[in-house]
Amino acid sequence: MWDPAKYLDFADLRGRPFFDLTARIGAREPRRVVDLGCGPGNLTAALAQRWPQAALEASDNSPEMVAAARQAGLDAQLLDVRDWTPKPDTDVVISNAVLQWVPEHRELLQRWVRELPAGAWIAIQVPGNFDAPSHALTRRLAASAGWADTLGAIGLRDEGAVDAPTEYAERLARLGCQVDAWETSYTQRLHGENAVLEWITGTALRPIKAALSAHDWQRFRAELAAMLDEAYPPRGDGTTWFEFRRIFVVARTPE
Repeated sequence: MWDPAKYLDFADLRGRPFFDLTARIGAREPRRVVDLGCGPGNLTAALAQRWPQAALEASDNSPEMVAAARQAGLDAQLLDVRDWTPKPDTDVVISNAVLQWVPEHRELLQRWVRELPAGAWIAIQVPGNFDAPSHALTRRLAASAGWADTLGAIGLRDEGAVDAPTEYAERLARLGCQVDAWETSYTQRLHGENAVLEWITGTALRPIKAALSAHDWQRFRAELAAMLDEAYPPRGDGTTWFEFRRIFVVARTPE
């Protein structure tokens, strides 16, 4: 279950990679623009402003996120990204911070290239910080003696969840695409107590929270908070520096 309110706690910082990604899309008058994994819809609205003439298609596999997007005025649909098939007039496909949850996303990208019209744009962004302390410490705690019996089967994501920019670029270039791939590390200044813990609670910790009782979830959070405070020391002004690496790929299908 996704919590749209928790996800939006850091809306500005979470949104910045979306705009860095979409700025590299060169489509001028696309017929249809698709946002796969639209979340609460706050970023999808920017696509309608940029391309007001285009049909806007938005979807997410979370009922909570779809409900929030609809409340924001979007005609969002409940759909797993793996089940999406492009309509013939689809000229732009955007998937922002979604495909890291999909182990077979590399095959999905290849299928989209084959099914999209000539000259269509594919733009994806995925986190590249799975070996950062925020995630490494979470995996270590989940695998520890006190938690392994309960959390051992979850299969928390590691650095193998996504590829390096060059690997994505090569895979798509072999299919004849023009590719622009890069990575950026954002040095983010988070505010508030247990800031890094609160950040990952809205995303990476979701599977753990779902597997635990309310009491055990609070115990896990408390143990992880102490570990994260050591790795990301709070500053004297109540803020915390949190470095976040992200991977970007913008590709255009063969014309």
